[in-house]
Amino acid sequence: MEVITVLWREFIFFKRRFIKITSSAIMSPLLYLIAFGWGLGQNVTVEGHNYMYFIIPGIIALSTMNTSFNAVSIRINISKIHEKSFQYYLTSPVNIYLLTLGQILAGGLRGMYAAAIILMISYLFGVYIKINLAFIIVCLLNSLLFSAFGYFAAMVINSHYDMNRFTTFVIVPMTFLCGTFFSLDRMPHGVKFLINLLPLTHASQSLRGIALSGELNLISIFVLALYLIAFYFLGVMASFREIE
Repeated sequence: MEVITVLWREFIFFKRRFIKITSSAIMSPLLYLIAFGWGLGQNVTVEGHNYMYFIIPGIIALSTMNTSFNAVSIRINISKIHEKSFQYYLTSPVNIYLLTLGQILAGGLRGMYAAAIILMISYLFGVYIKINLAFIIVCLLNSLLFSAFGYFAAMVINSHYDMNRFTTFVIVPMTFLCGTFFSLDRMPHGVKFLINLLPLTHASQSLRGIALSGELNLISIFVLALYLIAFYFLGVMASFREIE
């Protein structure tokens, strides 16, 4: 029941702010495609593929990360600090496990919505990539795990300043280092090893492999699922600490 209640509340929020949410979901990937696609990638080949085809899966992974993380972390951070309403949810007679799951699912669905928008934009640019069930599963895993990450961050961070700093030092580096816009082949081995530990790297490479080569990396699926489970339980534990 808690899950349905949270999803319904977020659906009402989404419906009321549909234009704002959609326009913000369109702007960043559109700028990326114009700048990196048209501006840089017309005659560039990366890993044997046209650069436009190379970056679309990476932009999808990036946008699902940002959208899912922000949809949960910002909403909860505001309700905790300014509205003082989220504490009522935590202290009311609800199942914390289901409440956390509902918040994560709501953020994950927002991430999937962003992915659908990017695919439509890519079609307008004349870039048609292969979409199958494996592609959708990877997108969903990436959306859910960063939604769970956003929930955990919102539970342990108690100011907007610290949340912005957290985003600067954690989310922004992943944006530019995880193979979204370039191949990792020329990276030093030590740096490449560290980058391959990050979840966005596995999401970008998995989506790219599925879309361009039809290859599914089961190890990356396992890593993404492991991150999702870890962030979920970290969020649950942080919720219990918030109640105490």
